[in-house]
Order: sequence, then C-alpha cells, then structure tokens
Amino acid sequence: MEHKDLSPEEFAHIQDIVAAFNIYGDVVAAAPYGSGHINDTFVVNMSLGGKPVRYLFQRINNDIFKDVPGLMSNVQRCCDHIQARLQREKVSDASRRSLTVIPTKDGSAYHIDDQQKFWRCYIFIEDAVGYDIIENEKQAFVAANAFANFQKYITDLPGERLGETIPDFHNTIKRFETLKAAIAEDSQGRAKDVQEEIEWALAHEGLAHTLLDLRDAGDIPERITHNDTKLNNVLLDNATDEAMCVIDLDTLMPGLSLYDFGDLIRTSTSPVAEDEKDPSKVHMQMNMYKAVVSGFLESGRDFMNDCEIENMPIGAQTITFETGIRFLTDYLQGDVYFKTKYDDHNIVRCRTQFALVKSMEAQIDEMRAVALVK
Repeated sequence: MEHKDLSPEEFAHIQDIVAAFNIYGDVVAAAPYGSGHINDTFVVNMSLGGKPVRYLFQRINNDIFKDVPGLMSNVQRCCDHIQARLQREKVSDASRRSLTVIPTKDGSAYHIDDQQKFWRCYIFIEDAVGYDIIENEKQAFVAANAFANFQKYITDLPGERLGETIPDFHNTIKRFETLKAAIAEDSQGRAKDVQEEIEWALAHEGLAHTLLDLRDAGDIPERITHNDTKLNNVLLDNATDEAMCVIDLDTLMPGLSLYDFGDLIRTSTSPVAEDEKDPSKVHMQMNMYKAVVSGFLESGRDFMNDCEIENMPIGAQTITFETGIRFLTDYLQGDVYFKTKYDDHNIVRCRTQFALVKSMEAQIDEMRAVALVK
C-alpha cells in the first residue's frame, strides 16, 4: 500500500483513524494534503467495491482551538443545514457544494485518538481547487459571491446560538483596548520607534466602535459568519472556475456580515502582499472593490438590511484597521502571536494595513456610491 511522505507508523495510525469513522472500503494510499498552517490534513484514497473514492481527514489543532466539541458542533450544524437545503432544491451535485461531515461509527462529529488528538473526516471534493491569491476581477466576484451565498444559506439555522470558537475574535473595541495597554506597558521598549503609527491608530479609535455600536443599537443584526474570507477558502471548479464550496470552517461563529465582506476587501483589493515593505505601493484598487461588492450583493441583497449595505465601506475600513492594530499590538508586545521572519515584520504588516485604510478614506465617496447602486 502507498503512503507518500508518511512513515509506516504514521500510515498505520491513519488506518486506525479511518477505521473509527462510518465509511466503507479499503485504504489504498494516504498522504499529507494542502498548505494549511494550523491543522494537519491528509487525503486518503480508498477502494470501494473496486471503485476509487477519497476522503479528507484532519487532525484539529486543539492548542489553537480549545473547544473542539463546540467547534465541530458549529461545523456539523451548518453543513447539515446547507446540505438539507441543497437536497430540497434538488441540486444535482450537492455533495460538491458544501462540506459533508462524516460521523464516527458511534455517531460523533470527531474522533479522539490514543494521543488525545481530535480528528474529523469530510467527503473529498473532486475536480476543484483553492487559489492563494486573487488575480482578477472574476475571481474577486466569485469569491465574494460564494461567501455571501454561504451566509445566506445559514441565516435561518434553527436552534441555539453558535458557540464562539475564538471569543471576541472581531471585538474591535477590546482589540483597541489591548493596543492601548500595550502602548502603556511598552514591554519591549519599541514604542519610541513607531510613534507615527501609534498616533495614527489612536486618532482612528472611532473605527473600533462604529459597527459594534450599530449592532448594539439594533441597526445591524448578528449573523453567522465565516471570519476567514480569503480566496483559498473557496474551492473553484477546475473546468469552469465556478465557486463550488466554502471550506475551512473552524472560525465559523456569530459575527456581522460586514466582518466577512470587510476581510474580503482587505485581502483582495491591494496589488501587493500584506508584508510589502514600501507602503506607497499599497492602495485599494477600485475595480477590485467593485467586483467584490457586486459579487457579495448578488446573494447579499437577499438577506442584508439597508444599514448593512450602507455601511459596507465602513466594514472594509474597520476590519483592515483591526488587522493593523493587531500587528501593531503584537510588535509592541514582542511578536508573541503572529509568526515573523525578521524583527520588524509585524510593523511592516501594520503599515500596509494602515496604508490600505488611508487609501479607502481617500476613495470613500466612490465606495459609498458603489455599495448603494441597485
């Protein structure tokens, strides 16, 4: 039996994991899969009555995700709900349109191995792939539409509120308070070197409050959000480039629609990388912004209210600002959260985010006009 890049012991362990789940067939091969940095992912090839079939197995990083049972409850509830809706709509390729959680033989959404590690299993979605970088307006449109459609399909999820897999993940007020505490403590003596960034951030404190104030006033509702809306979390059909399935649901939890929209703008509209050392190269490309807005609203208009739509430009600024102050906070604290490749990596990242917000500020009137076009 083939087990690419796995030792005999690792392959035997994968066989034991497969045996715990409610699937049939013989294990033919197994190999590491994908480029994720948090969970360990494996594709397992099986033979079912002589026909090949593949499954995706993941070892969930419970150092990052402290409540795996709660996380998997969120994932299974939403995936089951979407699959049921697709079946009702008689979608012919429903199993490619949403992740399908395969239960263990005792009916659980996860298995705990003899090393106390958590495992899950999905149907492998064939003939589709995720891309790391948005290269054109079509991809921007498709990704935005996929994430908005994902939100739409779970707006009517029954039952209790989903659990927060990472509490206060987008609580921008708390993020700002953490920044101010890091400035005051200045544990690494770095504040003197980034006074310009500190002063700019402090002058924009209002951005940390706008969306949460609107939520608290009842003007925009809490929704179920993905919270990691990058292109590589949408699988595109190999033949047509059509969006097939939204993946990587570990941060699926209560949030605001504008969190997902804002992160799409943050990650897809600048022509340079997040750690570009020359902030003058950073700007929001209006053509890409229009593509994301168009894609998001194609499905978003079915569930978003007027206040959400009116505040799409603020959502873009808010999430970009939040990311910038997180990089600044981590820099001041000694680079304890984000992985860095050199001493100033976090402050370089911070500057790109702040430059992107500044570019949005300069184009805010056009951004507002785009979002309000029917």
